[in-house]
Amino acid sequence: MALVHIKGTKKGKVILYALSTCVWCKKTKKLLTELGVDFYYVYVDLLEGEEKAKVLDEIARHSSVRSFPTLVIEDKTCVVGHQERKIREVLG
Repeated sequence: MALVHIKGTKKGKVILYALSTCVWCKKTKKLLTELGVDFYYVYVDLLEGEEKAKVLDEIARHSSVRSFPTLVIEDKTCVVGHQERKIREVLG
């Protein structure tokens, strides 16, 4: 999976699954950057074939809802959608 790394001062395992055309995904990515979170992201709509299927399976492991953005924190917490208050609470 082709994850892109955004460096930040707040370390931890944070992965953002997003769509390249999604306004809410862009807002979530911007929020993570503003909070100084070190995170990885992938634009699922730009993937193809087996790689895309693998990523969608990974998302399904964390949430029964395949919606974007999906934010996975430390393989434990999953935030689906641009829920700024919840994201700030979890990562703040």
